[in-house]
Amino acid sequence: MKNPSIGVDLGGSHVTAAVVDESGTIVDRFEQDIVKHDFDDVVKIVAKVVEEAVGSVKGRVEVIGVGSPGGIDAATGVVHYSPNFSWYDVPLGARLSERLGRPVIVANDASCATLGEHTYGIGRGTRDFVLLTLGTGIGSGIVAGGELLLGHAGGAGELGHHQIRATDGFACTCGKIGCFEAQASGTGLIRHALTLAPSFPRSELVSGKPANLGSKSIGKAAQNGDAHALAAWTRYVTDLAIGITNLIGFVNPELIALGGGVAAGAGDFLISALVPRVDELTRMIPRGGTRIEAAALGNDAGAIGASIVARQGGLVVVKA
Repeated sequence: MKNPSIGVDLGGSHVTAAVVDESGTIVDRFEQDIVKHDFDDVVKIVAKVVEEAVGSVKGRVEVIGVGSPGGIDAATGVVHYSPNFSWYDVPLGARLSERLGRPVIVANDASCATLGEHTYGIGRGTRDFVLLTLGTGIGSGIVAGGELLLGHAGGAGELGHHQIRATDGFACTCGKIGCFEAQASGTGLIRHALTLAPSFPRSELVSGKPANLGSKSIGKAAQNGDAHALAAWTRYVTDLAIGITNLIGFVNPELIALGGGVAAGAGDFLISALVPRVDELTRMIPRGGTRIEAAALGNDAGAIGASIVARQGGLVVVKA
């Protein structure tokens, strides 16, 4: 394998170090669960899996790319704030570089996933592209004119925190009411189901075990015709459509790719319900001009994108 690169996807409960070849294919991966969120503990775990990955390619890797949740200073590798870990102003890049003896470049995980999906996934060849990952929250990134949109301070693309139901929505972790993320993430789908539960007293969806309710189980039940799940699903798809319609107005992309657990679990069932609703709500831009499709790389997008960051020497723009 020529010129391998290593990309690290750092999640709240798991870390993956992937060895990626020049075609964007993961040829080996090393993983470990994260139990403690203390900064020093996480650094040790990340360093361990990276050392295993570097050892697998006999040290032929000079730079490591890391995708981390939170607000990142791309120039210094400092994580200013990460709600996943409750970190404030931690020098993730410098600490990992010190332990590993080689440069480490840290970038936002959603930006990495967008870069991966645009370069090697469903977005390949597009010039105006948005990735939305529908999981516990909504991760997102924007490619405009063939370039990853970073913004003035590297914080562009936080699409999950524009408000779509500011007066009657769910409380968001950011402190606002009715954010796109609060309404249309996997967590939002669960909250829709719980809100509607009193109207379905005989629902098997939450009977006795509401704490075990999950977005995938709701999606599956909706596909099987469960009335409670379908009611929650309808509300969820409406909120997702409102947010996506706004995004179409914001950046007018050629393609919006949907990743994350909800999209992976529901597939065509989600997209077939979503597209007509988006078309119905679209006003100022010709309807049907933006394709909405499932993302191609799944959970690998972040690690692949981080490997691109390492190969390029930073979270720099990439031409389609």
